[in-house]
Amino acid sequence: MFLTQAERMMGIRSSGIMLIYWLLTFLSAVVTFSSKIQRGLERGFLEDFSHHVVTYLYTSLVLGELVLFCLVDHPPFFSNAANSSNECPEASSSFLSKITYWWFSGLVWKGCRQPLGVGDLWSVRKEDSSEEIVAWAERKWKKYHSRRKQKMEFATFKKTQKTETGITEAEETEVLLQAEHSHSGTLLQAFWSIFGTYFLLSTLCLVICDVFLFSIPKILSLFLEFIEDQEAPSWHGYFYAFILVLLACLQTLFEQRYMYMCLVLGLRLKTAVTGLVYRKILTMSNASRKEVTVGEIVNLVSVDVQKLMDLIIYFNGTWLAPIRIIICFVFLWQLLGPSALTSIAVFLFLLPLNFLITKKRSHFQEAQMKHKDERAKLTHAILSDIKVIKLYGWEKTFTEKVHAIRRQELQALKRSQILFSASLASFHSSTFLIAFVMFAVYTLVDNTHILDAQKAFVSLTLINILNTAHSFLPFSINAAVQAKVSLKRLAAFLNLEELNPERSDRNTSDCVQASIIVRNGTFCWSKDTSPCLRRIDLTVPQGSLLAVVGQVGAGKSSLLSALLGDLEKMDGCMTMKGTVAYVPQQAWIQNASVEDNILFGKEMDDTWFSSVVDACALQPDLESFPAGQKSEIGEKGINISGGQKQRVSLARAVYQRSSVYLLDDPLSAVDAHVGQHIFEHVLGPNGLLKDKTRVLVTHTISILQQVDNIVVLVDGTIAEIGSYQELSQRDGAFAEFLQSHSAAEEKAHSGFPATGDIRGTITTTNNPSEDKLSSDNAVKSSATGRKTIPVSQNCTTAEVTEGRSTRGEKTQQGRVNASIYAAYLRVTGLPLCAYIILLFTCQQGVSFFRGYWLSMWTEDPVHNGTQQHTELRVGVFGALGVIQALVRFASTAAVFLGGVLASHKLFLQLLRNVARSPTVFFEETPIGNLLNRFSREMDAIDSIIPDKLKSLLGFLFNLLEIYLVIIVATPKAAMAIVPLTAFYAVFQHFYVVTSCQLRRMEAASRSPIYSHISETFQGSSVIRAYKDQERFILKSNFLVDENLRICFPGAVADRWLATNLEFLGNGIVLFAALFAAIGRTHLSPGTAGFSISYALQITGVLNWMVRSWTEIENNIVSVERVSEYSRTPKEAPWTLSNKLHGQVWLTEGRIEFRNYSLRYRPNLELALKHINLTINGKEKIGITGRTGAGKSTLAVGLLRLVEAAEGAILIDGQDIAQLGLHDLRMKITVIPQDPVLFSGTLRMNLDPLNQYTDADIWTALELTQLKNFVADLPDKLEYKCTDQGENLSTGQKQLVCLARALLQKAKVLILDEATAAIDIETDLQIQSALRTQFKDSTVLTIAHRINTIVDCDRILVLENGRIAEFDTPKQLIAQKGLFYKLMEESGLA
Repeated sequence: MFLTQAERMMGIRSSGIMLIYWLLTFLSAVVTFSSKIQRGLERGFLEDFSHHVVTYLYTSLVLGELVLFCLVDHPPFFSNAANSSNECPEASSSFLSKITYWWFSGLVWKGCRQPLGVGDLWSVRKEDSSEEIVAWAERKWKKYHSRRKQKMEFATFKKTQKTETGITEAEETEVLLQAEHSHSGTLLQAFWSIFGTYFLLSTLCLVICDVFLFSIPKILSLFLEFIEDQEAPSWHGYFYAFILVLLACLQTLFEQRYMYMCLVLGLRLKTAVTGLVYRKILTMSNASRKEVTVGEIVNLVSVDVQKLMDLIIYFNGTWLAPIRIIICFVFLWQLLGPSALTSIAVFLFLLPLNFLITKKRSHFQEAQMKHKDERAKLTHAILSDIKVIKLYGWEKTFTEKVHAIRRQELQALKRSQILFSASLASFHSSTFLIAFVMFAVYTLVDNTHILDAQKAFVSLTLINILNTAHSFLPFSINAAVQAKVSLKRLAAFLNLEELNPERSDRNTSDCVQASIIVRNGTFCWSKDTSPCLRRIDLTVPQGSLLAVVGQVGAGKSSLLSALLGDLEKMDGCMTMKGTVAYVPQQAWIQNASVEDNILFGKEMDDTWFSSVVDACALQPDLESFPAGQKSEIGEKGINISGGQKQRVSLARAVYQRSSVYLLDDPLSAVDAHVGQHIFEHVLGPNGLLKDKTRVLVTHTISILQQVDNIVVLVDGTIAEIGSYQELSQRDGAFAEFLQSHSAAEEKAHSGFPATGDIRGTITTTNNPSEDKLSSDNAVKSSATGRKTIPVSQNCTTAEVTEGRSTRGEKTQQGRVNASIYAAYLRVTGLPLCAYIILLFTCQQGVSFFRGYWLSMWTEDPVHNGTQQHTELRVGVFGALGVIQALVRFASTAAVFLGGVLASHKLFLQLLRNVARSPTVFFEETPIGNLLNRFSREMDAIDSIIPDKLKSLLGFLFNLLEIYLVIIVATPKAAMAIVPLTAFYAVFQHFYVVTSCQLRRMEAASRSPIYSHISETFQGSSVIRAYKDQERFILKSNFLVDENLRICFPGAVADRWLATNLEFLGNGIVLFAALFAAIGRTHLSPGTAGFSISYALQITGVLNWMVRSWTEIENNIVSVERVSEYSRTPKEAPWTLSNKLHGQVWLTEGRIEFRNYSLRYRPNLELALKHINLTINGKEKIGITGRTGAGKSTLAVGLLRLVEAAEGAILIDGQDIAQLGLHDLRMKITVIPQDPVLFSGTLRMNLDPLNQYTDADIWTALELTQLKNFVADLPDKLEYKCTDQGENLSTGQKQLVCLARALLQKAKVLILDEATAAIDIETDLQIQSALRTQFKDSTVLTIAHRINTIVDCDRILVLENGRIAEFDTPKQLIAQKGLFYKLMEESGLA
């Protein structure tokens, strides 16, 4: 009663303990009941009548209790257990349903009848949720990590003391080695403290399973004795047959419970690891960020976490397999006496060999993982900056670099797989070798030793258990080795240096009058670098506007990073009062709607939102977007312009209503009068932020008179500080700064200097046909948001959905199409496939004859206590075994090498398909989807598919052999085999359909996790500035839980299948034994032993065969997903061999547009309409116009990023549509708006194609004012640029891009906001260098700073996609047309 009440209080509705109790009670009652019946039949029921009645009543009541406890109770209303509306049915199912997993059948049935959606799956159980697991993991990790740090500090202290007292330094090395090892040890301790108890419970299930496993050979031995003893009563045979099956069923239940617990534990571990990694991203210091890339982090939460999950399943094999082997040897000793010892000799001979193979293989695997990381890193860099790669025509170069790394990776994989084949062959052969040596020694040493059926086939059953232990051992050791490597990588990442939370003191009290106080602050980017800011003394009064000015690389952005706490504080103190909003120089935009980007987690306040949007000049943009503020922005803002990105970033900051605003040159990416508008309405004395404290980094001189104070930075120190008037009167750094810029002011007339892109203007237009040189302009009509939102244009909902800015992962429905299998076999090679099938057939044929030969051996007649022809039997048995071992190695190696070949071809195909896709494809496809294809899906094709294919073929041929043996021995068993096999087919069909859908959904749910990690890594400084880590962590938790919601049913599906299949397999064993018992009069013990020992293998074989088949079906989806991009639209050919053959093209640079029109998508209006103009060679053309006029679209057309709708462009008389894309793009140099650098040397970034000498490169660096900077770097041109060039300032990156363009010296140059991130003095020098270097080239400058195009030869003014004006600046000013109006708006007229 107490137990029942306690279980009900815990919400348990079906008690296993009570069920077992009533089952045992019922079995004991049945014994009493049967004895009473027997006594009643002998003596009459009327004698002792009351006892009879009580016994019958008692047995009936116990049976009733047993039946009741087989059912499930209603949920108790007084329980504290929470009930969810969509909870997992396991909680509300009976104990029997739980242990057989029948509670899962509802989902299997639903999956067969209709496509499954996430809504059909159950909510994540509380104990599995990220909220519970990650919080627990974080607590434990911090506890053990801090304990290790204390130990290390103590050890270091002792080491220092000993060194001082003259003791040798041998111990120092020991301490350092311990430190290296303890990283992963600490993490392991943390995981053990969380999951250890649950893991030990699962281990207990496995131990109980092994008890039943070893009982089966004992029962088989008794059964074969019964077959031999013709006098034994028949019921003995039936009893042994049923006991044999009962033990097998109990073994199944405990083994499946173990697997279920391990898989649940694996999912919890994955949740914990992903949570810890994600939280680490938010706290990493700058030094740490240089050590890892997004690709490596994605590998940690995909590949490495999978290795740890595999370890949970296989770890027990490392200690349990040797115990199984020892028990087998004990049982064999009982059967064969001292001859069994020879098996130990064989085992001891094979073990070192396999350890040697495993050790060698782990070296290859480490090499493969290293290459995999390199490939992931480079792939991520390429996909992130694919637009620039396409502009320059570098796709071939970069894909060749990826391919070179991939070749090395596959070489390591190939060697690893060959060693694995040898390992598998030796382990499988060990079964035969042990049997061969034991039987040979047993029969040859003493003639009186008879090898009968009982000895031979019970030994074989034990050797099969030995084989399972043997085969489990390499997987266990392999899993342990791989998990050790992964644990080390994970621990190394989690131990990376973190930002010190005390670096910036956020003070919220009112007693501090100033908002920001820095006293004697010295800061550096990482502990091992020299200070980037020195002796900073700064006080910013509350509500004031402070401008920070200085040359490129003076430390302006570093100052803001220091205030945010992102830099290492070496000396001094810093205090900031209130909340902070931060606008970085390069805007960080989320893949979300415009509204979500601006709100950034805050509640919607319509009035304030409208004010912010108006002040940030975003209203016209929102009107032009198809779904207004609900329009979705692609990853990294790929489908909006730089100006729009910066204004969204600024609007986000303004909307927060923070106390302190840190603004890193927000006006650099916007047009002149937009900049003026933003300053007046947002930043200036009358703007929305007039009462806030603002620190503004700027290159804009004319606003300096309206700021309260100015800080002048020179080489990381504050040279001067004061108001504009004070600093102007002094003859200091600011005076020099002004003087150098006044030249620029005079040269460009006067007024407000434009520092950004005219693309971001506030002028209203209905045609968003132009916004980004290398993308599908603005959000065009592509960004309709993730939900279907009404659109202003006259287009259907279908068109809107089709035109979304990013596409989610597609999930195919139903079973995998046979064409995918055919495609995989084709890339493997059909002759190789035929060769593999032939090898497997030969191997299984040899195996059958070996078994048959053994059965004949056991039936050899005994004369005078000895068997005849023993030497012949031993010799043939041995020869057949050796042949089988060799053929097994050949067949396994052939499958693995075929897999490597297929993987190589599929990767090449994927790489080419992605590289050949147009830019619009990358705008619509999130980077997470592509990274998923290149990492997880390729990993499945590399390793999982060949491995499962090898297993499937092995088990399939093994199954055919077992069926043949059973039918030859007991033909009647065919009656049972046929229907049971039909049941197998039904279970397999139901399972595969549901499992494949779950696998596809799971693959699709992983991509958002990777995208979120990538997005967070890029924007971690912004997230930290807004103190918004908690919200991003919650989103990460949600995405991980959604993935878990799909993974959990997938894990249960495997258990459901295995349990049902093994029960059916046990049915075949039962019928084989029953038919053998019925027909024992005409069945020899040898044949019966042959049949039943093979039948006992059938449960494992059928189970593993269907699971291998399902695994292939689940993973062949990877081939489907990798091949998916072969069907997407592709660009025109890169090169056309018949064109320009032997001709020198583009010598003059004359460009002619003939009735040229362009539209971005088939259902959109024309963005350029009937353009007719001629640009002479060497002419300098400025291109201007309002937003949406079509300026950048001209450049898009010139580079054929979008093909013409009608008309043609001719360059030097050649129609560009007739050229290969690379032939065209490599002859035109573009300097794009966003400076892009790749992870690699500075030389590689300047000259990716390796075409120029060092002297050429130094000349280009000199012309871009970078020579001194590069000369001072430690490795000069070999200096390593980090991912995205993060270790250079934005201005320096822009100068590197300019130097890259100068090297190419193309005949046509397109400038697209090339100098936005550079101060005006440097800009002037650059413009001068460009004029000199490109005097013989045609230069098209898209006007972002009007003052930079007023000295062009001619200016092209566009309006609504048509030419409004085209003449010299002098003529256009005289006409007082549209160009004059634009000049007036910019304050230049």
